[in-house]
Amino acid sequence: MKIDGGCHCGAITYEAEVDPEKTSICHCIDCQQLTGTAFRVTVPAQEERYRITKGTPKIYIKIASSGARRAQAFCGECGSHLYATSVGDGPKVYGIRVGTARQREQLIPRKQIWHRSALPWLPEFEGTMIVEEQ
Repeated sequence: MKIDGGCHCGAITYEAEVDPEKTSICHCIDCQQLTGTAFRVTVPAQEERYRITKGTPKIYIKIASSGARRAQAFCGECGSHLYATSVGDGPKVYGIRVGTARQREQLIPRKQIWHRSALPWLPEFEGTMIVEEQ
């Protein structure tokens, strides 16, 4: 599926090709803190299927408790989170933030990860596979 989108202020835009069946919800503490809310919804795109079409995102390197380094990309003007990807050499997968895609209504989460960190007041998301960790 082809998608396109960008940040809230329009300074950064992108296009990508994704498999909508791989859309997921992440309940990890990092995602909660980085979004300022209860979870994040992401769809992956292979490096060769993701392209910034306007602007340049700022990058923040987050080191996870596992020691893994993740590049968090956001708009330096409005602060919209755009994607996360690995740091260093090797093929990249971009975890596109679904809220930035114009086609977000069609990107229905099929899986929940880091469910053990889900806030207890959230409703159940029916029809999703649940993974306690990752």
